[in-house]
Amino acid sequence: MCTTSKIYLFICVLAASPAGADPLGDPHLSIVPRTEAEQARIAAIIAPTDDFTTSERFEANQGGAATVRARKTADAFSQPSGNISFEKELDFKVGNGLFKKLWVSSPSSTLASDGLGPLYNARSCQRCHLKDGRGHPPQGPDDTATSMLVRLSVPTDQSGAPEIEDYITTAPEPTYGGQIQDFGVAGHASEARLRITYEEIDVPLSDGEMAMLRRPANALVDLGYGPLHPDTTLSVRVAPQMIGLGLLDAIAARDILASADPEDADGDGISGRTNIVMSDVYGIPMLGRFGLKAGKPSVLEQSAAAFAGDIGISTSLHPKGYGDCTAAQAACRAAPDGNTDAHDGVEISDTSLALVSFYSSNLGVPARRDVDDPQVLNGKRVFYETGCIACHTPKHVTHRLTGQPEQSFQLIWPYTDMLLHDMGPGLADNRPEARATGQEWRTPPLWGIGLTQQVSGHSYFLHDGRARNLLEAVLWHGGEAEPHKQRVVEMPAPNRAALIRFLESL
Repeated sequence: MCTTSKIYLFICVLAASPAGADPLGDPHLSIVPRTEAEQARIAAIIAPTDDFTTSERFEANQGGAATVRARKTADAFSQPSGNISFEKELDFKVGNGLFKKLWVSSPSSTLASDGLGPLYNARSCQRCHLKDGRGHPPQGPDDTATSMLVRLSVPTDQSGAPEIEDYITTAPEPTYGGQIQDFGVAGHASEARLRITYEEIDVPLSDGEMAMLRRPANALVDLGYGPLHPDTTLSVRVAPQMIGLGLLDAIAARDILASADPEDADGDGISGRTNIVMSDVYGIPMLGRFGLKAGKPSVLEQSAAAFAGDIGISTSLHPKGYGDCTAAQAACRAAPDGNTDAHDGVEISDTSLALVSFYSSNLGVPARRDVDDPQVLNGKRVFYETGCIACHTPKHVTHRLTGQPEQSFQLIWPYTDMLLHDMGPGLADNRPEARATGQEWRTPPLWGIGLTQQVSGHSYFLHDGRARNLLEAVLWHGGEAEPHKQRVVEMPAPNRAALIRFLESL
């Protein structure tokens, strides 16, 4: 039985896996199969262009019909899908209210916001994804790491997912769990504080130009519950921007799988791999799509995991009222929680979780700017000819869906293949996640990247915010992208400037 039928089946927590569902398909979506004619039409539409004299048809509408007008304010990422109905816009606004809700510790005078922590990173989703944008590392000793996370794990001999080939099983750190919570409610010490120091690295470029990169050194200080396990690996991550998630969720798994080339059979040096993860909803392997290493298969499951790990709020998928607290943190586990029959026995009900997921799925992608500007078109040519599209696939067409007109059969331009790529030791966190190794990251979508300063008030990029601008982000590419990075280093300075100008237009 689904308790959220009014909020659309695709985000129903209790939806049962269809009989005979393809484990690497899309059981969370209600799909209308494509015809052969549609398949041929799609293949022609998404083929990369070789004409850079003018923009492509519909190129300005990055999110298809869901695209929104590019606003010049910090609210550019906070608009509902451009094709959303009036009735569903109400659900979007209610979900937005829940996304911004400040949770309070238990027991409180109201059940509506009860259940924070006891250990947590932020009191609301919005505190990490401010204005639905990108997080940033601490700026000086007086700044907090509220929009960053530190994931933890240790190696283990246990078999975590025998159904999944090449699955790398890890375990939470025995004392601190799966991530560091740097805040605690009254009476509970925070777990630790993140300290980041940087080493400056000079990178000579062509035409006498010079770039400077900063390499972070991360440390956890003021540990509140004793030392870490000696084999602990850390992964420091900034909160990603939120736009277009429902559209990425609606890309056919088979399309993503078709572009994977784990053995580099075509010899181009790019060997994208899928992350396959166990679904908490369906109990079967599914394609990982969300998170910096594609560790979650859907917007819903990503949302539920964030509630549990970041805010300490339980859901029907993660019902423990004490969140990420371990057996070594007995006081945390014994503290009052907000689990109540009024919310399906947990702290946020299935209906409310579905509304937050609907909001997150329908944050509109802003339209492109300056698509016919000569420098932008030249930068697009450089982007394509340098080989960037080998990972940053420009175009996809989403599934034709029932019940989700906002995401149904849209031509979108996210510039990602949704696959894992080895980015080399320079960007490695050395922490596996499902099938992802310690050097692999999911190709991040690039749409909206040029509005980061406007929305988030900074221009920090990459998984840990080390890059202070787009050029630095490009220059950190290694591993599979090392030859492409070298082409950027060696190309004439005007081409490099055009490349950045193209990225700024996305």
